[in-house]
Amino acid sequence: MTEEEKKIAAEQKKLASEEKKLASEEKKKQKVIDKEIQTTKKTGKDAPKSHGEILRDQISDALETYEKSPSSLFLSSVTAGLEIGFSYLMICTVFFFAMGKMDEGSIFKLISLVYPLGFILVVLGQSILFTEQTALLTLPVLNKKQTIEAMLKLWGIVISGNLIGGYIIALLLNWLGPRLGIFDKEVVVTIALHVLEVKPMVILVSAIVAGWLMGLLSWLLASVKDTISRIVMIFLITSVLAFTSLHHSIIGSIEVFSGMLKSPDISLFDYLMFQGLALLGNAFGGAIFVALIKYRAFVYNIVGK
Repeated sequence: MTEEEKKIAAEQKKLASEEKKLASEEKKKQKVIDKEIQTTKKTGKDAPKSHGEILRDQISDALETYEKSPSSLFLSSVTAGLEIGFSYLMICTVFFFAMGKMDEGSIFKLISLVYPLGFILVVLGQSILFTEQTALLTLPVLNKKQTIEAMLKLWGIVISGNLIGGYIIALLLNWLGPRLGIFDKEVVVTIALHVLEVKPMVILVSAIVAGWLMGLLSWLLASVKDTISRIVMIFLITSVLAFTSLHHSIIGSIEVFSGMLKSPDISLFDYLMFQGLALLGNAFGGAIFVALIKYRAFVYNIVGK
């Protein structure tokens, strides 16, 4: 072996040793984090949960979701897509009722009062909604209990189920609404165009903020125990989404898909563009602004870096 080869071999050995040392330190650090999460003391019955207690409960709930069968996850996701459609039913009905009595801008503010209905049904009914689960499902990956591949697979199942459920309820309500006289084609198209009226970049940033809020909702729900408090939390967060016209990928899918069915002015490209941006933004907002920041804040407090 030449001197050059010996030098290269020595450097490789040194790098391998350093990598092994780093891996060992990372493993020790992870053990400290896991121990702190698991040994976090429970607060009193009436006291709010601590950061560590919420994180532990969130990771535990997420791991239970990972352990469910794909068929169970898919069916629960389809159910969530169907249930969120009741928000759309109330949005269209209230809009139709208020037409001619109020200006259009005021009507869109008014529907924030009924927008939360579907979310309340989904969350209390324990169905799986993508935006509410995005941050939750990211935590086991950050905690090194699941892989990114497993998370993306789970996201795919949940998104597919939510969208299919949304398509089904959209078709049903668009057939039923005019026949019951509770809303018409004009209402459906107006709502869809309202969702699409801003530029693509605005939709993306709006969806990021919406995902951030939905991730916070998941976190806040873990901090309260009684049903009334949970309903209030859901109402406050989701009514903000509606009042400020932030873009939610699942109910927005129902709105734009319905408009596409009723108007030649809304194309398949418009729907796919919206859906892609809304899903990307919601996922980023929930995973980065909630899961990562909340988790890293806890880790920094334990290991300092």
